[in-house]
Amino acid sequence: MSTSVISRALRKVAVVGVALADCGRVDERTAYALHAQAARRALADSGLDRSVIDGFGSAGLGTLAPVEVAEYLGLRPTWVDSTSVGGSTWEVMAAHAADAITAGHANAVLLAYGSTARADLKAGRRTANLSLGAHGPLQFEAPYGHTLIAKYAMAARRHMHEYGTTLEQLAEVAVQARGNASRNPDAMYRTPITVDEVLSGPMIADPFTKLHCCIRSDGGCAVLLAAEEYVPDTAKPPVWILGTGECVSHSATSQWEDFTVSPATVSGRLAFERAGIRPSEIDVAQIYDAFTYMTLVTLEDLGFCGKGEGGAFVTKGRLLTDGELPVNTDGGGLSACHPGMRGLFLLVEAVRQLRGEAGGHQVRGAGGRLPRLAVASGTGGWFCSSGTVVLGRD
Repeated sequence: MSTSVISRALRKVAVVGVALADCGRVDERTAYALHAQAARRALADSGLDRSVIDGFGSAGLGTLAPVEVAEYLGLRPTWVDSTSVGGSTWEVMAAHAADAITAGHANAVLLAYGSTARADLKAGRRTANLSLGAHGPLQFEAPYGHTLIAKYAMAARRHMHEYGTTLEQLAEVAVQARGNASRNPDAMYRTPITVDEVLSGPMIADPFTKLHCCIRSDGGCAVLLAAEEYVPDTAKPPVWILGTGECVSHSATSQWEDFTVSPATVSGRLAFERAGIRPSEIDVAQIYDAFTYMTLVTLEDLGFCGKGEGGAFVTKGRLLTDGELPVNTDGGGLSACHPGMRGLFLLVEAVRQLRGEAGGHQVRGAGGRLPRLAVASGTGGWFCSSGTVVLGRD
């Protein structure tokens, strides 16, 4: 570690290590093993010694998450976080970790996730129905069949009604996600698809056919954040946390004021303001995409286009790796992987893009220029929560 003395109150925070565990169809590993595999790989990617890790964040596994996972990894952290707000968990957790490092409450925080969601469903060890045994606000919606996908479907229909968004425009999101996945050897589904194929697929929840919906996979990943004084000892160029934002909206759908507005409208504004960055300056975006509508409305709410303009914005190949605004460059949850909570994968892909390590799906600008700025924005529940992180190479 550099011997220079840096005021802890002013410390900058960088992502210094990222990695994926085995993803896709993983029948031979437990979720704990996927956590460990991703953590080891992220630490190796950073080039740092495991002794620097004094913070740990994890959610979604164990009765005492993240205590059980930390024990499995052989860690005894002095700073922990088990925030669980659905798919946005990891952007929110990264924000908390960055704040802790800046304040001197931690020096290096490991965030790790692993899930065998696909394997568990195949083996009958879990159900995909979140309404079973519903308590609290959910108990009033569960009897009417308001599953998670139904809530997203209703929101999409409202956007179509309000702004004239079409099924073809929503299908474009899936087509371009698959186009990006076709260049990513780690993506679970790589065969190109067409708008007609999306529209003609089996109906899941009107207006969503099968290809409007995320895939179900196994997998895991990990991200290591550290204070700036550790950067001289890292193996890879740092990717800096420039700004973060978080927001929660509703739990009961009846309490959602506007089906066409997500909490990303707040988390995004906060993240961009704190980073001193405008959406128009972003080179690449990683956006939670459990369903095609999520991508479209989040692009609006982050400020990449006006409210109601998302349908037109996502057409003409704009989201492809060689498009005007590359989005979900690894193929996203619609084609690459979706093991349950995908938010941490957004950060991994954003960092790899900024480092120039994305291989065949690497984004490059004029003259082969690498992306300079990225945004990762996660959504939890049925637009119940949002976390946004702005990252940069400089």
